[in-house]
Amino acid sequence: MSRVGVLRFPGTNCDLDVFRAIEDLGHEACWIWYANPFEEREYDSYVIPGGFSFGDYLRAGAMAAQSPAMDSLKKAVKKGAPVIGICNGFQILCEAGLLPGALVRNEKLRFIDRWVELVDQNKEIYSLPIAHGEGRFYIEEDGLKELRDKDQIWLTYKDNPNGSISDIAGIKVNSVSALMPHPERAMKDWMGGTDGRRFFECL
Repeated sequence: MSRVGVLRFPGTNCDLDVFRAIEDLGHEACWIWYANPFEEREYDSYVIPGGFSFGDYLRAGAMAAQSPAMDSLKKAVKKGAPVIGICNGFQILCEAGLLPGALVRNEKLRFIDRWVELVDQNKEIYSLPIAHGEGRFYIEEDGLKELRDKDQIWLTYKDNPNGSISDIAGIKVNSVSALMPHPERAMKDWMGGTDGRRFFECL
């Protein structure tokens, strides 16, 4: 059984869903409060859930990226700890410099809340919900080339909902991965689908 640290910030609102998803698959979920540094050996892996950390002031994820818990997470990443960021978690990881690129306002400047189809690196298709206003992934051309050359584009949208460059919905760099869709909202049939389970099974 894996011990998974779940980071929480003021404004995080998908944390309990993530916590329960982790437990449903037989892992031990543990809360990590943003203001508390931690010893990286305490956990096997980490999840940063979605929401609106610190109200998305300045930029989405910008203030959360400066927190004591993120300083500890950076140390854990240096030792190869697996990390998954979901939605606001993706934004936080980019703001913290743990992933390249940035998440900016959606192309039509509207909040989008619907199900989308995704394609992974192995051409498998997933159906997951999205819910974001700043989910458009952007990166300079040289950075995009590096993502492609190193096979770090993890997920792409079949029908791009927000204008993300190269249809990118998720990236994976070494042990750090992130996606804008919400797998924790696709764990059971009554939610609309179960494709989200596969994202937590890898923990």
